[in-house]
Amino acid sequence: MGASSINIVIGGEAGQGLVTVGEFLSRALVRAGYAIVVTQDYQSRIRGGHNTFAIRVDSETVAAPTEGIDLLVALSTDTLAIHKNQLTDRALVLADAAHGLGGLPGLAIPYKELCPKPLYENMAALGVLGELLCLDPAFLTRLVVEKFGKKGEDVVAANRQVFAAAADWTRAQKASFACLAPPAARGKRVMLHGNEAIALGGMAAGIDFCSFYPMTPGTSVIQTYIDHADRMGIVCEQAEDEIAAVIMALGASYAGARPMVSTSGGGFALMVEGVSLSGMLETPVTIVVAQRPGPATGLPTRTEQADLDLVLHAGHGEFPRAIFAPGSIEQCFHLTHRAVDTAERFQSPVFILTDQFLADSYRDVAPFDLDALPVVSRALTTVPDPAGYVRYAVTEDGVSPRLVPGFCEATVVLDSDEHTPDGHITEDLAVRVTMQDKRMRKLSGLAQAALPPDVYGDPDGATLFACWGSTLGAALEAAEALSEKGEKAAVLHFSQVWPFAPDAFLPTLRKARRAVMVEGNFAGQLARLIRRETGYAFDGRVNRYDGLPLTAAYILERL
Repeated sequence: MGASSINIVIGGEAGQGLVTVGEFLSRALVRAGYAIVVTQDYQSRIRGGHNTFAIRVDSETVAAPTEGIDLLVALSTDTLAIHKNQLTDRALVLADAAHGLGGLPGLAIPYKELCPKPLYENMAALGVLGELLCLDPAFLTRLVVEKFGKKGEDVVAANRQVFAAAADWTRAQKASFACLAPPAARGKRVMLHGNEAIALGGMAAGIDFCSFYPMTPGTSVIQTYIDHADRMGIVCEQAEDEIAAVIMALGASYAGARPMVSTSGGGFALMVEGVSLSGMLETPVTIVVAQRPGPATGLPTRTEQADLDLVLHAGHGEFPRAIFAPGSIEQCFHLTHRAVDTAERFQSPVFILTDQFLADSYRDVAPFDLDALPVVSRALTTVPDPAGYVRYAVTEDGVSPRLVPGFCEATVVLDSDEHTPDGHITEDLAVRVTMQDKRMRKLSGLAQAALPPDVYGDPDGATLFACWGSTLGAALEAAEALSEKGEKAAVLHFSQVWPFAPDAFLPTLRKARRAVMVEGNFAGQLARLIRRETGYAFDGRVNRYDGLPLTAAYILERL
């Protein structure tokens, strides 16, 4: 996996167009049939500050980012100083001739000669990159037409002219860099990042209402809904704050909508009372928490996996919930679909834990098979006996008949205080025990429906990397690297972190020669949760909390 990969890093200041270069090149590579993993690293500034857009590309498959840089595109002078120590033996630097290469091997690009305006420098950089990678220029020039076609033929022609001039200039330099190997035949692929896939999974599950207050890195989930709102019939509402956003979602859910809320840790902290309200009202809501380093504002544009404890325990009192943690773009889509169904089936809050790395990481994926998706549970719109309808009827599994008001003559009563089965407020303590027992019986059903962790490789006598969420790719590559050295290795990946059934994974852990938990946080939150619930203690932990995503090299260095 990734043995022949090339890591391209485009560095510069915010506002210099590095994302434009990165997205153009990424999309062209995917259309040409290549596998990619994108890592975006950016500072919390509108302009200035050093940012990077890294594309790891391979002709077959690639699962995670890497640290060595093979092609460094320096759009600012800071880029060379910051990344020169990451250059591999075959590395080539592409820098502005006006700034020079600083003694590093590479090409000094005469942007002033190639570009009529500085605005076109990113197009010149694409021309150079395409030529060095031996990428068919048609894949890039078609994107130019798609991107700038609405601005008129003159704009398209000017961009294509700069692109061609840069490619011609590169050929004349006779630079030595290995072309990309021909891509493997893998069928049609599309390019998505994690938050887009989450939104698409929600759409496939029937999400038709989303309320939010913008907060990086969760906002692009909602932005994807907004982009498709008219076509898909989705109501998108920006609230005055996160408290209002979650309450709006509960109101919409009560009225029969399928809501989703997207935020990050700091925004979710404000939503906690609403989460508890969902537990008491037994009203479903799906909440995406895109993690970033805290506490407080922390590093608002970097990545971490430190909100598991927060999401698991958020809300006063006790009530059932489920937490999913996708590790790939495909899981972002399918687990979101499952999360919406879980919320509807068990009438409870359900969470999707992602993070900045996965949220912003473009990958190549096969188109999703919508026809193969299971049917999502729905609330009732009628009941046989409207006059005798009881919203919170006591049942064996704790799930009561949920009726959408206004579709039949039944009256739907609910209350945020403790209530009787028919929804009216009560302070009868015996009723309190009955109703709390009813609600908490849903935990058993949630546990029975929980996804077991995925096992990659044979854990018997192996070094077993346990992980959750976005650490999957790095763990897989670390295990592969150990296997190539003759050491048996496997991976255990949790895509659902609550609730879990210990019988589904404890035998796997006990087969391993040593089990190491890999997490993007300081405390080892999932490792501690597993020990609390099962008594099982991992042989070791690898933790990262500097704001950067885990890589195979990072894991192996600390093993």
